[in-house]
Amino acid sequence: MTNLIDEVEARYKRETPLGDFRVGDTVDVQVQIREGEKERVQIFTGTVIKIQGGNSITATFTVRRIVAGEGVERTFPFHSPVILTVEVRRKGKARRSRLFYLRDRIGKATRVKERRGDDPRLAAAAAKEAAASQAAEEPQEEAPAEEADEPRGEESSEAAAGVN
Repeated sequence: MTNLIDEVEARYKRETPLGDFRVGDTVDVQVQIREGEKERVQIFTGTVIKIQGGNSITATFTVRRIVAGEGVERTFPFHSPVILTVEVRRKGKARRSRLFYLRDRIGKATRVKERRGDDPRLAAAAAKEAAASQAAEEPQEEAPAEEADEPRGEESSEAAAGVN
């Protein structure tokens, strides 16, 4: 029975991860909105106040923001095809798994301290550098056996260039 459930869940799980974010982070959630026959992308910006569900197909996260003085919370399923990406705008320092106390706060009191030392933009740039350096360090393919018998050095390179 559990194998059947695992197979069904595997079909609907997201292939590419949404992004690396935690409770307390300020994120931009890009949601695909369908209005009649038109489709557009809507960005919901706010603070992640709850992540639940672990690694299951029912895992969700809740984002809270203030609109016109009123608190708005939206819960998104991790594996929903409607969610395109989640981009971290600011890393937040939270010592709790649920930030429900933010519901009672107004104005500047709703801010969460910033986690220093791991700026998401710098981390993305560092990841690109690491990938580029790793690609440069990969050993090149060995030369065919015929070329391996030829002597290497200045003479062979000059002969290849046609210099006598």
